[in-house]
Amino acid sequence: MTTESVPAALIDAYRGIAASTIGHVLQEGHIHGLPPLVADVHIVGRVTSAQIHAPDGGVLRDALIASQPGDVLVVANSGEANCACWGELRTLAARIKGLAGVVIDGPVTDVRALRTLGLPIFCSGVSAYTTRSIGEQGAVNVPVTVRGVRVQPGDLLVGDDDGIYVLSTEQAGELLERLQNKEAADAARRVELQARLDQLVGS
Repeated sequence: MTTESVPAALIDAYRGIAASTIGHVLQEGHIHGLPPLVADVHIVGRVTSAQIHAPDGGVLRDALIASQPGDVLVVANSGEANCACWGELRTLAARIKGLAGVVIDGPVTDVRALRTLGLPIFCSGVSAYTTRSIGEQGAVNVPVTVRGVRVQPGDLLVGDDDGIYVLSTEQAGELLERLQNKEAADAARRVELQARLDQLVGS
C-alpha cells in the first residue's frame, strides 16, 4: 500500500528547514526518543517503510530492494524491543543504494562500523542481541506506527540532531511558506544578536 509520494521539488525546499522549525508550528508528526547515532546530521527524504517483528528481520532485505536513492527507510518493530535489526552489512547495502538515512524504532549493533560508515541513523540505542533472517513476518511499504506516530510510505521525513518530523505531502506543501518565513526571521534575528554579542565581547 502506498500513498502519494512527496515530489522532488518539495524535498529540495525542505533541505533548508530544521526539525525544530517545524516544531514551532506543528506537534503532529513528531517522532520522539530516537536520537541520531552520530551528531551533526540533517536528512530530508521520502519514506520507505518496513514493519518487522523482531527477532525476525528478514523483510529488511526486501525493504532495501524496494527503496530508491534519497529515500529514508523507516523501520517499525512490533516484536522484541531490545533486539537490534540493523548493523554494518545493512548499512553498507543502504550506502550502496543511496539512502538518505534510516530511522529505526529499536537499537542497532556494530556501532563502531556504523559511526565510520557515516550513514545518518536514528535509533533507540545499542544491542548485541540481533534479529535473524527468518522471513516469516514483516511487510514493506505499508503504513506503520513509530512512537505513536503514523507513518505512510511516500511521506516526507525531516531529521536532525533535534529530532524527527514526518509530514504528508499535503502538510508539507501547506506549511512550506510559513516554515521558510520562520527560518528567514530566525536567521535575521541570529545576525542581530550575534552582532550585539560581538560588540559586548569586544568592548
